[in-house]
Amino acid sequence: MSYLNFDKSELVNLEYSLPREVLLTNRTGGYCNTTIVGCNTRKYHGLFVLPVDKYQGRRYVLLSSMDETLIQHGKEFNLGIRCYGKNIYEPRGHKYIVDLDFDRACALTYRVGGMLFRKSVLFLHNREQLLVKYELLEAHSPTVLRLRPFLAYREIHALTRSNPEADTGYVPVENGASFRMYRDFPELKIQLNRKCGYVHRPLWYYGVVYQEEQRRGFDYREDLYAPGYFELPIEKGVPVVLSVSTSEVAARGLTRVFNDNIRMRPLRDSYLNCLKHAAGQFIVSSNGLKEVYSGYTWLGKGLRETLIALPGITLFRDGDIRTFEEVMSSLFKTYRRQIYNGSRQADAALWMFWAVQQYVRYTGNPEGAWRKFGAKLKGIARSFADGGRMGVTLQENGLLYAKMQGVAMTWMNAYDDNGVPITERGGCQVEVNALWYNALRYLIDNGSAYGDDAASLERWRRIAGSVEECFSRTFWCEERGHLADYVDHSGRNIFSRPNQVIACSLDYSPLTEEQKASVMDHVKRELLTVRGLRTLSPKNPLYKGIYDGNQHQRDLAYHQGSTRVWLLPFYIETCLKLYGDLFLKKAWTLVNAFEEDMTVHGVGSICELYDGDPPHNPHGAISSSVAVGGLLRAVYLMENYKNNGQ
Repeated sequence: MSYLNFDKSELVNLEYSLPREVLLTNRTGGYCNTTIVGCNTRKYHGLFVLPVDKYQGRRYVLLSSMDETLIQHGKEFNLGIRCYGKNIYEPRGHKYIVDLDFDRACALTYRVGGMLFRKSVLFLHNREQLLVKYELLEAHSPTVLRLRPFLAYREIHALTRSNPEADTGYVPVENGASFRMYRDFPELKIQLNRKCGYVHRPLWYYGVVYQEEQRRGFDYREDLYAPGYFELPIEKGVPVVLSVSTSEVAARGLTRVFNDNIRMRPLRDSYLNCLKHAAGQFIVSSNGLKEVYSGYTWLGKGLRETLIALPGITLFRDGDIRTFEEVMSSLFKTYRRQIYNGSRQADAALWMFWAVQQYVRYTGNPEGAWRKFGAKLKGIARSFADGGRMGVTLQENGLLYAKMQGVAMTWMNAYDDNGVPITERGGCQVEVNALWYNALRYLIDNGSAYGDDAASLERWRRIAGSVEECFSRTFWCEERGHLADYVDHSGRNIFSRPNQVIACSLDYSPLTEEQKASVMDHVKRELLTVRGLRTLSPKNPLYKGIYDGNQHQRDLAYHQGSTRVWLLPFYIETCLKLYGDLFLKKAWTLVNAFEEDMTVHGVGSICELYDGDPPHNPHGAISSSVAVGGLLRAVYLMENYKNNGQ
């Protein structure tokens, strides 16, 4: 029995199936994403989605879906499914589904009369090639398989309409055909491992509805182009393998390629292995760079998110030191301006110090880390101290003041319909200054131990001393027992937010143990849930406990109550330092609670956010790098504490 179990009797129930999504990636930026029954409910869904270098690496849905039809005695059974309106689905192939397996490939089994039919989907790693294996497991009469592709050829954030500019022609290739709807786009080569007939019958299918886009208040109707169909006999015990690729392949070897690749895939046979598998999907190699996607399917790449996720999805996933180092090297090529000049983000570059500290924690080699990263880290610190960063000022008391009119300069960066930040937090932000203090102390300790000039060390000591002296005076709310979220010229913002947890968890914290304990008690009472930390206390009148509705309604809740998984490991880390064995059992309970979600929303992964209110329904990107990486880091912290007492 598979670890990822689904209620087989409910697979035909669209209320059960449509919220559950599967994701396959090729590790170079391409993906296959749809619901577990193959009905696309988002504009981001597609069977074959690739980044296109000519268009700045933006991802394009080339092949939206593929309809499979089984034919016996002249009677056709279409296994596809598309939505055309409220409760209007045509065809309704989901009614034949009897099983779903997601161990190595994504495999659906259909029962149609006396036929038992299975299709298994596999995206090859480091190649722009998707394989689908079709197997007739049971049949009592000659059977024909018909395959009809539905093309979109549009960017993932857009939708397409029927238009005369689309190229409706095709070019024959070995056991298949090649299509390209528009010039300057990749060719889509569809081939089979056996000889087949191809009937070219160009048709537009109008008004396909994506329910999730409709629910979220976006444009939700699309026209899809079906150029024709492939047809061939299928026999029991003789698989048919379909290849979708941007390059022509050796068609006759497709069965062997599928089987060889499926054997190499690790099983999703446990909660931890699901997290590890999901972690690998975020790391992409392209154009000589190794980078990290923030989440699937619509989130892109970002400096802050990469640094927060990176230790968990590399070092604490499987000890992948090399990938950690390669991603760090790529960051300095891709985000050099942002790292040294700010680019409207106050904190992103400071996470570089934290990431290096995780590297040291795993490798146990602080001197090697200093040699590898020290010069770059010193450059980052100088950029803050010298006043060369956009919107960030070093005050006389050593604290960083970050404010740009109309710009949200921290990770809480949602904007309303008029482009005004919902949580601007302009001023001295608590986590930014905690990260700044952590960075200074790291430079002092390592510069003293492994070689830095006396003038620089004296400068860092002076600034760090000022921060240490005034941090509590600036942020500590004695009467409330927690830290202010930020401080500006109007005074303290005393909203109870989770950013203060970061200040408690860092290797170098400006807080006393008593202050940390008080903060943790407060966070436990008002922010902690079974799905991470709330972004705002429910006691606050601005609190929004449900993340749903149109774009404006969701933006209001995005950082005003919805929970974040990635913050939970910082809470766990602090509590382990404070309470040790007394907290270890609770820590495991918090992390293992997400196992319930392995077959919900994004199958086998952890999503971006949850409702702040029970039952804490999942929302956002179905697979989040900072969430998955955070949980893997938490597992490492707990295992390390259990084994080493630290």
